[in-house]
Amino acid sequence: MSETTAPAVLELENLRRTVADVLDVEEAELTDEADFVNDLGVDSLMALEVMVVLEKKYGVKLGESELKEVTCLRKAYDLLDAKLTAA
Repeated sequence: MSETTAPAVLELENLRRTVADVLDVEEAELTDEADFVNDLGVDSLMALEVMVVLEKKYGVKLGESELKEVTCLRKAYDLLDAKLTAA
């Protein structure tokens, strides 16, 4: 059996844990629809850090225009799902 170094499998609760860890917030605060800026106080540097972590974890490349669209966990999940499905 050979080990693969495939990117992580996209799963909503795992994504929630990852993003909550990067943002240093409780997972319970990071609801599917919680607005990163208005509800969680995310600034542009924090948003960029989240995107870098997600790019590395899931093996995708996210563009600047896509970054602006990701305003909540559900939108991050949907974007990653679309990227991974297209790959």
